[in-house]
Amino acid sequence: MSTVSESGVVDAVAKELFIGGKWTAASGGRTFPVHDPATGEVLCEVADASPGDGVAALDAAVAAQAEWAQHPPRERGEILRRSYDALMRRQEELALLMTLEMGKPLAEARGEIAYAAEFFRWFAEEAVRIDGGFATAPNGTGRFLVTKQPVGPSILITPWNFPMAMGTRKIGPAVAAGCTMVIKPAAQTPLSMLALTQILADAGLPDGVLNVLTTTDSGGVMEPLIRDGRARKLSFTGSTAVGRKLLEQCSDKVLRTSMELGGNAPFLVFDDADLDAAVDGAMQAKMRNIGEACTAANRFYVQRGIADEFSRRLTERMAALPIGRGTEDGVVVGPLIDEAAVEKVTTLVNDAAQRGARVLTGGSTVDGPGNFYQPTVLTDVPADARMAAEEIFGPVAPISVFDTEEEALAAANDTEYGLVSYVYTNDLKRALRVCERLEAGMVGLNQGIVSNPAAPFGGIKQSGLGREGGTVGIDEFLETKYIAVNL
Repeated sequence: MSTVSESGVVDAVAKELFIGGKWTAASGGRTFPVHDPATGEVLCEVADASPGDGVAALDAAVAAQAEWAQHPPRERGEILRRSYDALMRRQEELALLMTLEMGKPLAEARGEIAYAAEFFRWFAEEAVRIDGGFATAPNGTGRFLVTKQPVGPSILITPWNFPMAMGTRKIGPAVAAGCTMVIKPAAQTPLSMLALTQILADAGLPDGVLNVLTTTDSGGVMEPLIRDGRARKLSFTGSTAVGRKLLEQCSDKVLRTSMELGGNAPFLVFDDADLDAAVDGAMQAKMRNIGEACTAANRFYVQRGIADEFSRRLTERMAALPIGRGTEDGVVVGPLIDEAAVEKVTTLVNDAAQRGARVLTGGSTVDGPGNFYQPTVLTDVPADARMAAEEIFGPVAPISVFDTEEEALAAANDTEYGLVSYVYTNDLKRALRVCERLEAGMVGLNQGIVSNPAAPFGGIKQSGLGREGGTVGIDEFLETKYIAVNL
């Protein structure tokens, strides 16, 4: 158990909107409850923003943009660095807060705080590396001057599954680039963002640069801001279905967009792979964040010669995972985020079983309070099962068998998504062939975790647009300006 008080970390967080550098109640004093997914109990009430509150937040961001764009890059970086230090110093209390509102075990929550902090450290260093160019025109009579400038006020929308890291992954480059922001965290997990907001304010972020809206009316509050025309950027992480709607809204004012959307990650294991490493990687790729991750392995394809042994080992590992409230010692599998998530996983597993899949372990909910589902392994999963096409977002590993490399690639690429793929093989030539032909923005070659703040994160096809992190992450918040010089 953590030595930090549960009630203490919740009480310490501001529960209001953050607009123009001030904590303020929502219009009409409206609030909504934040629940502990492990117990169903209400942790607290937070402000429930109205469309009018949203306009006020955008007003503040627009008012602060010109001055913030001129803020020295070094100081922008120092604000991020001070925020990084604060995150790491307060890692334990912030991890507990995250576990309470989202459900992931404390060990994973601590890992996310460290991961989230790294985005601030990385972009603190990128703030002073925004460059341009100078060149002679081909005809020799002029010069080309190229500069990069902040894109302008930005709308950021983050999901519930990584409530701190998805915030820092967007806020970090926006701050480094000189963009003001209006950010809306998910209603299920607003507390981590509210805590992060105070950390940034304490680190010296000027008033109006970051404005935070917590609300249960996402569409009603955010659509008017997107269609307003004063915001010039939208960065969204969430489902593909919502992403499509947001792209339609952005088209009205031709907003710059970054979209990190859904995934349907294949996990390929060839018969020449190191089986121990493959099983370890499968556990990481599947069970990180209780399977509630867009990068989670969603479809396991194993070559026939090792399929039975792989399935046996994976089943043993999954069946042995301790389930419980994330604050309890030794717990590895916490609750899913809400009842709807449990219902979706249940429906997908039942559909696969009805179509002929065999349940090797798990396959049902857990009795008692909370949104728990057993770690589950399925084999003989047919290609027409719903989970072959839909993101599971839960602790379920469906296994299918393949015979040839071509067959494996065809199955892996047979999806509208293209975020990440995983490949296990010890054949170098095969590794390069398969990695190049996989239709995904990221590939984990003999490793089960690909996310890294220093690397570009993003997908292709209907998994999104643009990249976050790495040297290209800040480019999403910069516009390139070309100045023609006549000599």
